[in-house]
Amino acid sequence: MANESVDDLDVLVVGAGFSGVYQLYRLRDLGFTVHLVEAGSGLGGIWHWNCYPGARTDTHANIYQFTREDLTNGWNWSELFPSWSEMRAYFDYVDEKLELSKDISFNTRVLAAEFDESANKWTVSCDDGSTIRTSFLDINTGFGSKPYIPDLEGLDSFEGRCHHTALWPQEGLSLAGQRVGVIGTGASGVQVSQEASLDAAHLTVFQRTPNLALPMQQKRLTVEDNDAMRAEYPEVFPARGETFAGFDFDFVDKNATEVSAEERNATYERLWQAGGFRFWLATFQDTLFEDEANRYAYDFWRDKVRARINDPALAEKLAPTEPPHPFGVKRPSLEQWYYDMFNNDNVSLVDLNGTPIERITAKGVQTSAGEHELDILVLATGFDAVTGGLTSIDIRSTDGKTFGEVWADGVRTQLGVATAGFPNLLFGYGPQSPCGFCNGPTSAEYQGELVVQTLVHLRDNGLARIEATTEAEEEWRTLIADFWDTTLFPRAQSWYTGVNIPGKHVESLNFPLGLPTYREKYQESADNGYAGFVLT
Repeated sequence: MANESVDDLDVLVVGAGFSGVYQLYRLRDLGFTVHLVEAGSGLGGIWHWNCYPGARTDTHANIYQFTREDLTNGWNWSELFPSWSEMRAYFDYVDEKLELSKDISFNTRVLAAEFDESANKWTVSCDDGSTIRTSFLDINTGFGSKPYIPDLEGLDSFEGRCHHTALWPQEGLSLAGQRVGVIGTGASGVQVSQEASLDAAHLTVFQRTPNLALPMQQKRLTVEDNDAMRAEYPEVFPARGETFAGFDFDFVDKNATEVSAEERNATYERLWQAGGFRFWLATFQDTLFEDEANRYAYDFWRDKVRARINDPALAEKLAPTEPPHPFGVKRPSLEQWYYDMFNNDNVSLVDLNGTPIERITAKGVQTSAGEHELDILVLATGFDAVTGGLTSIDIRSTDGKTFGEVWADGVRTQLGVATAGFPNLLFGYGPQSPCGFCNGPTSAEYQGELVVQTLVHLRDNGLARIEATTEAEEEWRTLIADFWDTTLFPRAQSWYTGVNIPGKHVESLNFPLGLPTYREKYQESADNGYAGFVLT
């Protein structure tokens, strides 16, 4: 599309992750003139960019996929939690089956967009020089598309290799035999550290807050395993839409504080052995609301982890006696041998609370206790999550303001899909939607279908414009904030609230009331002629 101008689109979709791909093929099948632009060279979104050693899903394969029967019947997963390379292969398979690439411009990043009020159209400018005119702009940049690199003094002076996990070299980078330092202990930090521990000359993990990671319980899958999963799909797939986080399991209808210690610990043990997010999202319903219930879960987690660490002083840093924050209010990571690796001679932990980083040097990382010489420095420092994908594009409202300016004192959306002042612009898997609290493919299909049906309603009723109202935005914002305050989530500093980004307004960036409530609220609006929007 380089240097071309396209002027006849009904919908321009931005982003080729699960959400963008779902809306592309659904809108195309429904007769819309639709095109997708993607900054990467292939499909996959986060699985295109996150190709660091150890990167893999934290959702089990049977529900980490599109649910179309023509796709599920022809694909076998090799692992319960697929690696980034298998996810890429899966998206290539989806591309081939659905012939998506013919309607996608790869290596094309959206730089800016302006709305023409007289024509009710967006003019979108891309980095290849092309411009696109479209009636509706449908942005699906996800919650992890803007990597955050902290302002570390001397970072540019480091003479070794330095990469953020989400900006990993596409050609790969071996950690074998190298002195590797990893700053950050979120999901990517845990994953890349595990891999480095296997063959790096030495691995140094720089930890500020211990990760309350859960056992992945990874396993290889046979053809027979895949056939057994397929037999369950007709039951499993619909069940996702009825659970809090879009998984095929949900919280149990019991309180941890009201059952016997024997029942409580038996439940914890069962969930622990089952693996994945079950210990987090299939546990007692009061865990994320009540201190006593939460402490039961934390103590069980702590004792399980400490049993795997030989050095008591190290165990106290990785799994403290007293919780650093309530369990589960920061997104737990899934681990395989993360805690065990600290028993190895080639792995060390630096507690940044006791010995903070002073600067990055030519040779490595200087803390208050001394210099750690490195060959490779990995920045596992996360993202400007949820809003970053939208605020990083120069999209102008009808008042000439960007999303960053409009949301400077807090996010405002109607139903987590639209913001006043940005007519005919809808976003999927974004701010104030289930997003970070929902299995990605589940959200892509359930929220994606709600967005698709909104566009169908506009087309079928001869409507040229849709815009959120400020009154509806305030109601949505209040609904989220009031519920958030009843939980234990505000007691942690996490990307769920944007506190990891200097200057960012601290609030719940996601819709925390669960997927069924979200679907219900959206449907209420639709049934009432899309209440909360102005349609013209």
